[in-house]
Amino acid sequence: MSNGDLNWITNFIWGIADDVLRDIYVRGKYRDVILPMTVIRRLDAVLEPTKQSVLDLKKQLDEAGITNQDAALRQASGQAFYNTSPFLLRDLKARPKAQQLKADLEAYLDGFSPNVQDILDKFKFRNQIPTLVEADILGYLIEKFLDNSINLSPNPIYDPAGNVRLPPLDNHAIGTIFEELIRRFNEENNEEAGEHFTPRDVVRLMADLVILPIADKIESATYLLYDGACGTGGMLTIADERLKQIAQEHGKDVSIHLFGQEVNPETYAITKADLLIKGEGDEAEYFFLGSTLSQDAFASREFDFMLSNPPYGKSWKADMERMGGKADILDLRFVIEHAGDPDFKLITRSSDGQMMFLVNMLSKMKHQTPLGSRIAEVHNGSSLFTGDAGQGESNIRRWIIENDWLEAIIALPLNMFYNTGIATYIWVLTNRKPDHRKGKVQLIDATSWFKPLRKNLGKKNCELSAEDIQRIVDLFLSFQESEQSKIFANESFGFSKVTVERPLRLQVELSDAARARFRKACVEAKDEALSSLMDHVAESLGPGPHLDFNAFMAATEQRAKKQGIKITAKRQKLIQTALAEKDEDAAPIIKKVYRPGKTEPNPLYGRFEVKVNGRSQIVEYEADSELRDVEQVPLLEEGGIEAFFLREVLPHVPDAWIDETSAKIGYEISFTRYFYKPTPLRTLEEIRADILSLEKETEGLLDEIIGGEVS
Repeated sequence: MSNGDLNWITNFIWGIADDVLRDIYVRGKYRDVILPMTVIRRLDAVLEPTKQSVLDLKKQLDEAGITNQDAALRQASGQAFYNTSPFLLRDLKARPKAQQLKADLEAYLDGFSPNVQDILDKFKFRNQIPTLVEADILGYLIEKFLDNSINLSPNPIYDPAGNVRLPPLDNHAIGTIFEELIRRFNEENNEEAGEHFTPRDVVRLMADLVILPIADKIESATYLLYDGACGTGGMLTIADERLKQIAQEHGKDVSIHLFGQEVNPETYAITKADLLIKGEGDEAEYFFLGSTLSQDAFASREFDFMLSNPPYGKSWKADMERMGGKADILDLRFVIEHAGDPDFKLITRSSDGQMMFLVNMLSKMKHQTPLGSRIAEVHNGSSLFTGDAGQGESNIRRWIIENDWLEAIIALPLNMFYNTGIATYIWVLTNRKPDHRKGKVQLIDATSWFKPLRKNLGKKNCELSAEDIQRIVDLFLSFQESEQSKIFANESFGFSKVTVERPLRLQVELSDAARARFRKACVEAKDEALSSLMDHVAESLGPGPHLDFNAFMAATEQRAKKQGIKITAKRQKLIQTALAEKDEDAAPIIKKVYRPGKTEPNPLYGRFEVKVNGRSQIVEYEADSELRDVEQVPLLEEGGIEAFFLREVLPHVPDAWIDETSAKIGYEISFTRYFYKPTPLRTLEEIRADILSLEKETEGLLDEIIGGEVS
């Protein structure tokens, strides 16, 4: 059947909505009727030749008391589905009474096999029947789908002379028509389209990125394709076609099985219906409804190829709560052992779960096969940099890159998707990197390679032409540096985040005014004894200021001991906050004194050698939280953290040190930094010419204004 014929049939079905449903349904709801009716009519036409055989067998099985009839009835129908009602769809159009038609249609629908029932339930088509009956358009709708000017059957229709009047519609052709209807309805509902519909040009690029690098290694074998957010199944079906095409070009005969999971009931129904009407009913058994994150349907499966466009910027809080809450998630996909940490968490913020879908796919890689697994997944820009070192998003990037699974990230043009104009990226991953890619990541800027659309489809105003796709794939396969291609060592994206501390420096004044303020604080703290103690300390030490808080506290403790008062941590805190004040000229406060010989001095990490009571001792200072700073040290920094600290920190703050317990490794990827193109400054001649041009444009304007006022 020619493309023209297919387009004609598609347009005919598309026109049924306007002919029958106008004024009864709003345009956004046409799909609720047209899609399930297209499925029903196709299944009806496919089952017609074997209808009597199914009915005869059904009668025999019932009389024999056999309850498990599904396999036998499938065999009788010659399909992966069947219908045991006494009706065909054409039997219903002659019903004169609406209520009889309603009852017979419901009986007809009830006769379908369980796999079709699942589709009808998720479409919620039975919910539409009362509306169609009430509007008295149900019979008209059925007649339209049985119109003798179109053939939705896999068998030809002949004229009275025995000539073919309408050619047969094979599984591929009806699949093409169905997918085109889905595309058109998605475009009509732009606000929803991007949630479950990825443009075909993007899917073709993703399929080529995962398949072409190993095209010459494909064998005559069975391959498994998976999508954990499969939507209407478009990614899988296009990848399926592409893999078969490439295998055929290399003289290989491959068997491919598709696996998918989808959380939206209607799109799940569309996927299964698409497979059924394409004659791939067995494949439909590998698709499941439910959340991939909290209800993984393929926990024990591994796959050769995985493609996905997960929801981004969408909360997965409900899944998180079903899994026990962020702190108590024990799912081995998301809590792993890595870098010596047995509880390395790959759990993102609840507000955006897109990277969790990537982790899910990585958990399903094949590790025991020569080709391993190849993955392509679409993300927005936040997956590149969101999350601080040690947080879920950064941990995921670290886990991926340190395992050397990331091959490339491709930046796509803006406005590529139907419901968003934001920047999007394709991540390409594998656990079988070729030798020349090991230890490296390729970044490709394809933002300027696109073809404008003549008419916007929602927010989508451009597409990838075949030439654009080929250019991106060629650049990916060549693995060469260019203006649009940058290659980096894995470590280029990593950094150590360290906390830089500075000592707390306090001075104490014991003037009358200062003690009066302190006395008020002691009253509020119900500790008049401490206030009295400080009056005695003032008598012995004088008003100050006292710039050595350590010596001041030693004197205070001696006096307190004479008066039978104990300086508790609470009392010391009150002295620090209500009496002492910060002073950069004061001595650092000593937090800890090490026993002689127990540790070596190391000023970089806060162990200083000082004189205490005339003796050299190793001490740690109290850190001033207000002076605390954080530094990110690249993993490729020559000399590491210490060299960076000596060069970038100590020359500016000589009393600083590194909190060695604070170091955390993080990873982020900045396309803007790597592909930044500064705008060249204008020359002086250009600036001068603009000024002269402005002067000329405004020449005489001031005189005209002043002259107008004077006159």
